Amino acid sequence: MILQVLLLIVGFVVLIKGADVFVDGASAVAANFKVSKMLIGLTIVSFGTSAPEFAVSVKSLLSGNGDIVLGNVIGSNILNILLILGISSMFHSLNVKNSTVKKELPITMLITILFAVLLSDNLFDSGIRPSFTRSDGIVLLLFFLVFIYYLFTMMRNKTTDDSDQDIMSIGKAIVFTILGIVAIILGSNFVVDSASYIAKALGVSERMIGLTVVALGTSLPELVTSTMATKKGEYDIAIGNVVGSNIFNIGIVIGLPVVILGGIGKITFSYIDLIVMVVASILLFLFSYNDYKITKKEGAMFLMLFVLYYSYVIFG
Repeated sequence: MILQVLLLIVGFVVLIKGADVFVDGASAVAANFKVSKMLIGLTIVSFGTSAPEFAVSVKSLLSGNGDIVLGNVIGSNILNILLILGISSMFHSLNVKNSTVKKELPITMLITILFAVLLSDNLFDSGIRPSFTRSDGIVLLLFFLVFIYYLFTMMRNKTTDDSDQDIMSIGKAIVFTILGIVAIILGSNFVVDSASYIAKALGVSERMIGLTVVALGTSLPELVTSTMATKKGEYDIAIGNVVGSNIFNIGIVIGLPVVILGGIGKITFSYIDLIVMVVASILLFLFSYNDYKITKKEGAMFLMLFVLYYSYVIFG
């Protein structure tokens, strides 16, 4: 038990320091290649911080635990908006660019709604058993390819937010980015594994471990990265990380494994989970569209909704 507590502490230290280095490296990569930090947040940062979710999904599908895959993606997407952006906005109001409000956020909202609809077959035909098929995965992958095409169009119009300020060399920036993401993944693994062991030793149920340790644990990279980015004034990276992660989670974390390994034949979930996931995505768009920023007040509303939802999940 003492060893696991020590590993838990070490995991948090590695995770936080890794995110610190990762944000610096990703920001410098953007400056060197004269690419907007929002694009870096949507790609390198978001894809990198979603690595734990992808690993959990593949492992769960191979083990025949389809509900864990769905719970992982749905829970992570809810946490990304309600908890991560909620906490980040407490440090400073998050400025959201016009292009993000008009393009990236609508894409996030659409793929979230599409995902929820694909999981709700029995609403349209009560005789159908809830499932997530390979065809559903293909639909999500195709939508994800549209997002990738959009990213390529962004890359053709390279812009940078930096002027003549001093930046680290490209080689050092790439090394920082790689070391940062490795530390983030290792740190999150330490935290999840140690917390799971401690929870079991204390007699906490497997269901509670899945709802808390797994969902929160796989979202730790996004949480720490976005929080660090906000504290450094890198709001585009903080927002891009969450937006990109949510799209990546739906398109790749669940879409790709299901297409390769087969569908999920028997699923059990509460529609309240899907509703909260969709509502969170819509609120993110509406808050950003209102004044092109997520204020501390709006962040507090995210956190209140998070507390209400998790109270229902745990005690309801």
